[in-house]
Amino acid sequence: MNTISMLARVGLCSGLALALAGCMSSTPVYDKHFGEAVHTVRVMQTLNPNASMNSDPVSGVDGRAATSAMDRYNTQYRAPQSDASAFTVGVSSGNSLDSMGK
Repeated sequence: MNTISMLARVGLCSGLALALAGCMSSTPVYDKHFGEAVHTVRVMQTLNPNASMNSDPVSGVDGRAATSAMDRYNTQYRAPQSDASAFTVGVSSGNSLDSMGK
């Protein structure tokens, strides 16, 4: 009998808590300023806001050379060079004095 009354109390309290949570008002102060931090950081990271109005050609690498360089760069990660001595770090094949000529 004691367990049933305890479960009834817990159920009543949780139902009351859910009902009160549903009646809570929203946060108008936070909602009014929502997104200001993202906008501020984005504006701070913009080097030149009027860059789209500049019609001068870009100085630097032409398109073909840049594409070729990026293709070569990307192929390095598709087929990386294998290192044959990866497991022999710190292991010498002989006397270190012989290799120095002494």
